[in-house]
Amino acid sequence: MLQNALSTPLFSLNHANLDIGRTRILHDISLEVHAGEKIVLIGPSGAGKSSLLEWLYQQQAGSIALCPQASGLVDVLSSYQNIFMGGLERHGSIYNLWNLIRPHIADRQHITRLAADLGIADQLWKSVDQLSGGQRQRVAIGRALFRQQPVFFGDEPVSALDPAQSEIILKLLIERHQTLLVSLHNRRLALDHFDRVIALKHGRIQYDGPVSGLTSDALDGFYA
Repeated sequence: MLQNALSTPLFSLNHANLDIGRTRILHDISLEVHAGEKIVLIGPSGAGKSSLLEWLYQQQAGSIALCPQASGLVDVLSSYQNIFMGGLERHGSIYNLWNLIRPHIADRQHITRLAADLGIADQLWKSVDQLSGGQRQRVAIGRALFRQQPVFFGDEPVSALDPAQSEIILKLLIERHQTLLVSLHNRRLALDHFDRVIALKHGRIQYDGPVSGLTSDALDGFYA
């Protein structure tokens, strides 16, 4: 905590409000996110979690692996091609176009290993319109992982997965990113895998502190 207090935050807001049109979405938001933190956003639907993630994302979009709630996958492309799109910024347009048609060996090997870690190796060459909701979500996570950024933002990234799969994927995300900011509805996952909780309700922060200071009952209260 002392190191965080002395270091420059990666993201910060100071008594900030977010308006969309004439509607105020987030009210008087003050927070800092420091390198190495594992933060979970909780709260009922409509609390402002997605808006807060997007707001912070705009501060440093180039250094964040984003997995939005609307996956943004291209249905006519294969799982491989959708995952590869996470790394488009690392190469020029000719390299990227060629790789989408005839995958380069190094990229193919990397993405094949990544797909195996995500449990979708057998879906890699199918177009994503043939996949289940859970498989599509893992392709979107694969695309974010292939960005190879130090920070991961996820908006309900494991909502379509069963509990066992959710555990595996969250551990993988935590292992491969230095800093995470993730919104979740699953209270147990929030308590087990993150060190800081930010609870939102009606567009306001109700709690911002360590996971160790909360119980399951307290978490439930933020959703009431």
